[in-house]
Amino acid sequence: MASQVAHLGSPEKTAFRVLAAISICHLLNDMIQSLIPAMYPLLKQSFQLDFGQIGLITLTNQVTASLLQPVIGYYTDRRPKPYSLCFGMAVTLGGLLLLAGAPNFSLILVAAALVGFGSAVFHPESSRVAQIASGGQHGLAQSLFQVGGNAGSSTGPLLAAFFVLPRGRASVAWFSVAALTGMALLAKVGAWYKLRVLTRANAPQSLRTEKSKGKIARPIAILLALIFSKYFYMASFGTYYTFFLMNRFNVTVQHAQVLLFVFLGAVAAGTIIGGPIGDRIGRKYVIWFSILGVLPFSLLLPYANLFWTALLSVIIGLILASAFSAILVFAQELAPGNVGMISGMFFGFAFGMGGLGAAVLGWLADVTDIQFVYKVCSFLPLIGLLAGFLPDLRKEPR
Repeated sequence: MASQVAHLGSPEKTAFRVLAAISICHLLNDMIQSLIPAMYPLLKQSFQLDFGQIGLITLTNQVTASLLQPVIGYYTDRRPKPYSLCFGMAVTLGGLLLLAGAPNFSLILVAAALVGFGSAVFHPESSRVAQIASGGQHGLAQSLFQVGGNAGSSTGPLLAAFFVLPRGRASVAWFSVAALTGMALLAKVGAWYKLRVLTRANAPQSLRTEKSKGKIARPIAILLALIFSKYFYMASFGTYYTFFLMNRFNVTVQHAQVLLFVFLGAVAAGTIIGGPIGDRIGRKYVIWFSILGVLPFSLLLPYANLFWTALLSVIIGLILASAFSAILVFAQELAPGNVGMISGMFFGFAFGMGGLGAAVLGWLADVTDIQFVYKVCSFLPLIGLLAGFLPDLRKEPR
């Protein structure tokens, strides 16, 4: 067992093999997640759905995750469950298989809820593993963890366009191989994590936090408002970008899926930037730029031609992607000792805002049109001005 610990990485140094493993599993988890919105054109045609029902699928998936993640994180802060990661992936597998064969809209919603539940278990615990394996480089560790998820999110639409759409919904079952691979990797990570838990249980315990609840309430509220801005805007891309492209430019479904992949690929590429830069210059400035810096490009996008729409989406994805890792680590530093709860709260809120955004924007698209949705969403990055009111944690006494 000791040799296994040495093999995977020591607690004194950054355990890159562990970070690589959870990043790969994050890729697999979010790839499966992203198959759901990537299949919306197929589901819309098969079940004769309107935009409101499409938004309801996203809402079911993401609200299930958002409600459960803080609860799971709070519980595992006090009673760590190293093998819960493997269990979460198993639940995702069940949702995936149901999605492949569900005969009606109601069971599609159940499948979306199961995939959401799997993510609710996966994200808080894997974020904690990233911090334990970070060797003190928390921003870098979270960025490496996040880039796996964003890479998975960008891969899903491409796989849907060239594998699922030509073969039909039943072909989604082939992605059970990805879930089984994730379970195998997470079983090994769980064994490593279990040894860390035992080591920490036998070590002297430090204070969970030196900051009062009142002192952190305001910055936490600001950070949640920034999450709202980011994920409401991201919902317009993740759920409706293909419909926007098809409606505005008369492109094919596959062409639209490829452009969605380009956007999500830019998000994956940009994710790695925010954490390490935040470790060096301060997370407040990364957060400020990553939200507010999108504004000029978001305002231009609804009026651009196809070429500039694709290019602006890449710029938006690159800038906006650096936000979440910086926001999450900033929040964890505000409340040390509550990594699982904070991670669950922010992952859950992000999922919830993405789901609520999808539902609200779907309703707005039904009562107006899809192009109007993008004009409204273009103003959301203005909320990034709130980042100016965040404290500079580098100047506070530790």
